[in-house]
Amino acid sequence: MFKGSLVALATPFDSNNRVDYASLKGLIEFHVSEATDGLVIAGTTGEAATMNRDEHTELVARAVEFVGGRLPVIAGTGSNSTRQTINMSRCVAETGADAFLVVVPYYNKPMQEGMFQHFTAIADAVPKPVLMYNVPGRTVADMQAETVARLAEHDNIFGIKEATGDIDRLRQIRALVDDKDFMLYSGDDFTALEFLKEGGHGIVTVSGNVVPAAIARLCSLVANGAFDEAKDIDDSLQSLNDALFVESNPIPVKWALSQMGLIPPFLRLPMTQFAPQYHDQMRAALAVAGVNLENAA
Repeated sequence: MFKGSLVALATPFDSNNRVDYASLKGLIEFHVSEATDGLVIAGTTGEAATMNRDEHTELVARAVEFVGGRLPVIAGTGSNSTRQTINMSRCVAETGADAFLVVVPYYNKPMQEGMFQHFTAIADAVPKPVLMYNVPGRTVADMQAETVARLAEHDNIFGIKEATGDIDRLRQIRALVDDKDFMLYSGDDFTALEFLKEGGHGIVTVSGNVVPAAIARLCSLVANGAFDEAKDIDDSLQSLNDALFVESNPIPVKWALSQMGLIPPFLRLPMTQFAPQYHDQMRAALAVAGVNLENAA
């Protein structure tokens, strides 16, 4: 169900700092038309850390409504509190989302055993399948392959989003996990092609916000063994990947989406507006990736 290009969707806000649901609906229609394989709502790119529980739940509910069953929806529900994550997941479960994305606890810096018990407690308590998310660049804590392998045995944990950018980590996990149905997703656009070629099942992508058809095509090509053509696409996207991470995500991607006419340009503090010195770099990268801003919506 969850394979290919899973876009970590940006959340549009209006000038009053509220979720802009009209823009969200348009953004979802864009992804449906561009063949995105699935959406991750209320993750890091979606600025979920700035939302209270009611707003977070409503965002996921409205996204599920707008999708209307045409794409799978994974809802971000993770936090650095096991109890809070369980409570948020139970609230979001009522929206009809298909699964939960749960991050390794940030700030607390748990030991590997703490991570194991955290994910086990959540998977035991929630009514939808769990996708783990390892992103030590944001959490400081790094879930090791041995811990992933232990957790892969849980019936309600179906995979991991691995965002270290280290292909050796993928190889280590594959060597240790016996369950062939355990799903492996790249959380790093820079190394996603190599990740897929090494046996990954998909990408949870930031770049896919602005070039969804290209990322979906890349995933499809790799799945069918067309590596040379996939590499051509990947090469055309590397300057965009660079531009999308010159400042903290989602600052650059929201600016790009606003230039494309898809969302307003607003972020919530502590995120700030995209620095002007990077605008030309982003415009050039979008052009190389095939995005024509002159024809933007």
